Amino acid sequence: MGGGPAGLAASQQLRQHRVPHRVLERGDTVGYTWANLYDSLTLHTGKHMSSLPDMAFPRSAPLFVPRREFLDYLRRYAESFELPIDTESTVERIARTDGSWTVSTSRGVLATNVVVVATGIVANPKIPRLPGQERFAGRIAHSVAYRRPDGYTGRRVLVVGVGNSGAEIGSEIARAGGKVTVAVRSGANVVPLTLAGLPIQYVSFWVRKLPRRVQEGAVALVRLLTELRRGKPVLPRPAYSPLDEIPVIGFHLVDAIAQGLIDVRGGVAELTADGARFTDGTAGRFDDIILATGFAAALDPLGGLVQLDAKGFARRRDRVVSVDQPRLYFVGHNYDATGGLYNISRDARLAARLIAGDLKAR
Repeated sequence: MGGGPAGLAASQQLRQHRVPHRVLERGDTVGYTWANLYDSLTLHTGKHMSSLPDMAFPRSAPLFVPRREFLDYLRRYAESFELPIDTESTVERIARTDGSWTVSTSRGVLATNVVVVATGIVANPKIPRLPGQERFAGRIAHSVAYRRPDGYTGRRVLVVGVGNSGAEIGSEIARAGGKVTVAVRSGANVVPLTLAGLPIQYVSFWVRKLPRRVQEGAVALVRLLTELRRGKPVLPRPAYSPLDEIPVIGFHLVDAIAQGLIDVRGGVAELTADGARFTDGTAGRFDDIILATGFAAALDPLGGLVQLDAKGFARRRDRVVSVDQPRLYFVGHNYDATGGLYNISRDARLAARLIAGDLKAR
């Protein structure tokens, strides 16, 4: 279920193990979600740890691959391995029936012994209801709907949230002539995109193999070096470590703040007819609000069949196996500083191997 990177990687690995299967993609093309993200999006994970199983990026690809090139890569991947993808097949409901699975889609009902949920998170944006939202006369949209900055030139824009998408979108709009304010509720950890010429992801991969105490020491050292080079942070530091939540990667946002292009306020207390009041006691007028409030695992078709962990993903053992239902697997549900795409490749291999072994054992 899902024709993005996770679904394609799982499909390729299942094919390697000669497991018959179908990939159900809600959109009209492979990688539909990636085809509809903002134009300037570029991977902040290096290409050597962002490819899918058995197909590296070409040597000509930049270290950090732009969205359009990544989408082309996904399409080549599906074609090269002749993956069995059914587009325009939205999964509406997954039910357990007499020891097997029944999958209801927009194109009919399928029966199967095994289900792999590879829908990722972008298909399920978190859209909070802000206090006083009904009074606000301007436009409100989630960051997933953003494409390019030209529609925001000369407008007063409030970006709620400072994850990677909010940081990139806010700074892009500010540099295109929008008057941007960022609402920061709990702070943000910011790390460099590269360290000594290496993507921070590569450094993180090795650091995470060390004891926690040593990892924290490495984080403190990076923070000290960053402050020595760039000065004190312009965003409040959150209570949690960048080891526990994915940090903002790169300095596009903090540079725009330091240059006076972006204003920083506290969390949103309430919306008014023409703007917002903030938890720091200030207020502002805005034409547009962009909710950079993140995403959650796309699990709605499963209904109440699975329970969620503390981060909103289905509970799993061995990274990919459901603890609630037999023969239910998840690929694309592990996220950390080593990169979502790296984890997708790792989990696709693992899930396919476990599924093939299970089916052979019957």
